[in-house]
Amino acid sequence: MAAYTWIDHTFDVVVLGAGGSGLRAALGCAQAGLKTACITKVFPTRSHTVAAQGGISAALGNMGEDKWQWHMFDTVKGSDWLGDQDAIEYLTKNAPAAVYELEHWGVPFSRTEEGKIYQRAFGGMTKNYGEAPIQRTCAAADRTGHAMLHTMYGQSLRHAVDFFIEYVALDLIMENGVCRGLTAWRLDDGSLHRFRAQTVVVATGGYGRAYLTCTGAHTQTGDGNAMVLRAGLPLQDMEFVQFHPTGIYGAGCLITEGARGEGGYLTNSNGERFMERYAPTVKDLAPRDMVSRAMTLEIREGRGVGERKDHIFLHLDHLDPKVLHERLPGISESAKIFAGVDVTRQPIPVLPTVHYNMGGIPTNYHGEVLTKQGNDPDSIVPGLMAVGEAACVSVHGANRLGSNSLIDLVVFGRAVGLRCAEKLTANASQRSLAKDAGEDHLARFDKFRNANGGTPTAVLRERMQRDMQNTCAVYRTGPVLQEGVDQMAKVWADAPDIHVTDRSLIWNTDLVETLEFDNLLAQAVVTVGGALNRTESRGAHAREDYPDRDDVNWMKHTLAWLDMTTGKARIDYRPVHSNTMTNEVEPIPPKKRVY
Repeated sequence: MAAYTWIDHTFDVVVLGAGGSGLRAALGCAQAGLKTACITKVFPTRSHTVAAQGGISAALGNMGEDKWQWHMFDTVKGSDWLGDQDAIEYLTKNAPAAVYELEHWGVPFSRTEEGKIYQRAFGGMTKNYGEAPIQRTCAAADRTGHAMLHTMYGQSLRHAVDFFIEYVALDLIMENGVCRGLTAWRLDDGSLHRFRAQTVVVATGGYGRAYLTCTGAHTQTGDGNAMVLRAGLPLQDMEFVQFHPTGIYGAGCLITEGARGEGGYLTNSNGERFMERYAPTVKDLAPRDMVSRAMTLEIREGRGVGERKDHIFLHLDHLDPKVLHERLPGISESAKIFAGVDVTRQPIPVLPTVHYNMGGIPTNYHGEVLTKQGNDPDSIVPGLMAVGEAACVSVHGANRLGSNSLIDLVVFGRAVGLRCAEKLTANASQRSLAKDAGEDHLARFDKFRNANGGTPTAVLRERMQRDMQNTCAVYRTGPVLQEGVDQMAKVWADAPDIHVTDRSLIWNTDLVETLEFDNLLAQAVVTVGGALNRTESRGAHAREDYPDRDDVNWMKHTLAWLDMTTGKARIDYRPVHSNTMTNEVEPIPPKKRVY
């Protein structure tokens, strides 16, 4: 690859991604005196955390009594017992301090009349171990992620994090099982860069764009996950894909769960509040997987609304317009723009839409990446960490509760900073990279840059997205999932025929989208393969041919490796951590999930 030259950089820590988790991790490392870089393909405040609406969960008790143990119980139950209970304890116990830290940095939370942080109800959040819904979700109106992201970016600049903005990461530099850095392509001048570091932190978010309709930005292509697969490491629990119940019909844009937390409710064509039948205790505030399945059943059974009877109504029109203006201004605007609806007078047409990936890069609660080596299912990969939606800690298990995502970002982003401060020495000398380090990355880059087949990237990407939407959806069956596996194999086989028109190195969006498609396809293959392999129903994975949860055979995490030559997935397993981190709370035994 003599036509390309590298520009080399050395840091103590390189964070890949500038969303909520990446910024919190970078900030924590910089606060510890470590020389820290943050590489991002979009400007930090355009990272997808900016779109998070409803809030961030923590047992502050501002709206009534609350305890972190109750929050832990809800999270374990919401995960359908696939979440690791030591990590869940770490999350919920550290959540209040993490929120107050954000407040002290300047996040403009909404306030109660007493001046405390306002908290709203969210699905699956209860008091006294499932007794009744509770207001636990701290909110900055319905733009909580926006407020958090801007605040943490400012703090990161204050602590001298070195940002490399609009760089597309190519791959991890691995030497003998150790991560030594990564390579990236700078879009504005076409230069290629190698970053050497003591530790690389992957914080690249989810891969919702593997599906045709999702609430995520077009940048949500799970680049870090695919880089990990190409490094010969596994991804965990990829079959668990969350469909948010309330995406705007026809557009997919998110209507926050906070809308139901403020008193919104769903109705079918009979005007019936049908969630009262499916979840008598918490009703419209049931966990997302349950609400999505209930909506799908209502539509299947002919009670959908509209001319095609293919969606559901979300009502906010009974709420005081002042409340809507104060607490849901963004939602009111989105409904007007994307559905032509005045929420003070009309219901919003909604449909379950891909929203979140519970699976990702397996880590412990320090953020250290894990792999299975021999009989050790928790073997640490030296030099590599992951955090946020890219990671699978696993606190969300088979189903994430609403508002547990933003707290996941900051609690485990902080944990990464603490771990790096504990294990790394600032400005420690690092061995030189091998002379040929990154040559295989350049080969892949050059292959796509000069791809001259007969099929445009967009055609292959749409095939993949439609097939994923049709075969790996809210409800699943073995034959349909097998069809999905077969379709992904065909897309993989046809990918060498890809055509890229632009050969330049500067702002080549055609090449960016091709690299992203390649990343998405790898994740799509392991997702549908894991779903076919798991013969039970648990959380967001609902098999109609295996309708019951099977704790005897399936209380375990899926690990999936991908052969990059054949496109075939190999599956193995890790045990779920049913132990707690301390003796302050007892492990929560599996039981039927009833709301």
